[in-house]
Amino acid sequence: MAVELLSGKTFLLITGASQGIGRQIAVTVSRLLEKGSKLLLLARSENGLKDTADQVSKEVFVDFKSVDLSVATADQLSEIIRKSIDPSQFDRVMAVHNVGSVGELSKFTADMTDFDEWRKYYDLNVFSPAVLNSVVMNLFGDNEGVKKVVVNVTSICSIRPMKSMGYYCSGKAAREMYFKVFAEENPNVHVLSYSPGPVETNMLKTVAESAGDEELRTSFIDMRNQNKQLTTEQTVNRFVEILRGQKYKSGAHVDYYDDI
Repeated sequence: MAVELLSGKTFLLITGASQGIGRQIAVTVSRLLEKGSKLLLLARSENGLKDTADQVSKEVFVDFKSVDLSVATADQLSEIIRKSIDPSQFDRVMAVHNVGSVGELSKFTADMTDFDEWRKYYDLNVFSPAVLNSVVMNLFGDNEGVKKVVVNVTSICSIRPMKSMGYYCSGKAAREMYFKVFAEENPNVHVLSYSPGPVETNMLKTVAESAGDEELRTSFIDMRNQNKQLTTEQTVNRFVEILRGQKYKSGAHVDYYDDI
């Protein structure tokens, strides 16, 4: 049975859908969608996207496009969506902004002096979700009958500083504030910033292996050794539960562990 926020014929757009949390959202949520709904999966890895597409529900249509979101323009993103769907055919649109990278972990903030490195990180992790979100809203904006849901996959790092994670923490904070402002400006759009907790993904492994701060690196190693991390299935099931409950203000940061 579809959750209320996913009822009706839905267009579901997911970035970073070639692996990890993005893939699991595609697989899990596709099973909740009304027959005839459609998924559009975006990421750089075409092979990863194919694997994700093979795992989603056969009751929905699925399309995917290999794209580097850090360099794609608004016009290019609009064209990708227009080639995939006719916005007038859907009752609901849900955009899941999951794309993200952890960034350089060997440097502390005083050493982060390369403008190009800053721009490269923010292009992918902050600017591309903001621009893509605008593109999606504009494509569906003329039809007031279409319900809109926006999900920003965030992190505890957006509100809690962690040593040697200056790029990641600042990027997550900036991205989350953008979606808070968007929610204030668009009360007709349901917005959630979901913090998935420590999930066993390539990103978690990278922090455990490469974090410049020894204490942080050790804490991640210990967590993985003790199997305290979450699976993608666990966090996505909790995500669906939070969406179903809707016991939060639109635009809020909600963590996997929050009791709401």
